[in-house]
Amino acid sequence: TSKKKKQPSVPSARRKCKGEETFDVMDLAEYAKRQRWWNRVFGKNSGPIAEKYSVATQLAIGGVTGWCAGFLFKKVGKLAASAVGGGFFLLQIANHTGYIKVDWKRVEQDVNKAKKQLKLNAEKPPKEVRTKVDEVTTFVKKNIVLTGGFAGGFLIGLAS
Repeated sequence: TSKKKKQPSVPSARRKCKGEETFDVMDLAEYAKRQRWWNRVFGKNSGPIAEKYSVATQLAIGGVTGWCAGFLFKKVGKLAASAVGGGFFLLQIANHTGYIKVDWKRVEQDVNKAKKQLKLNAEKPPKEVRTKVDEVTTFVKKNIVLTGGFAGGFLIGLAS
């Protein structure tokens, strides 16, 4: 019985050098055509999830999780805004009726001090922030379809 030899995914030809060595010559144009579009755009690292699931599955998973996250973000955001706004409103009423006394000059000084500290720290982010940004960028590049679905679902969740 003869076994079929597995054909390489890229057309190649065996060549012999002057010595005993052999090497493969690959047609790079054919190789580039057979690459997935996300590999061509984002490089070789683009795809643990991209290679396990179809594009439709990735979009569905990303869309559903994005919608859930957006919906929860909207609900929690409304609750937080209500709590902060209500608390500020109650403090203003208490100050206006005389229950509490606010030293507005001291508040202004503290706010200005905080602004200066934020400006100094914003110029050079800490190393931890830079490494986290690099990790997120790598994840997005590796899973572009999934993150695209998540972003779309998140926006739909915010709107619903």
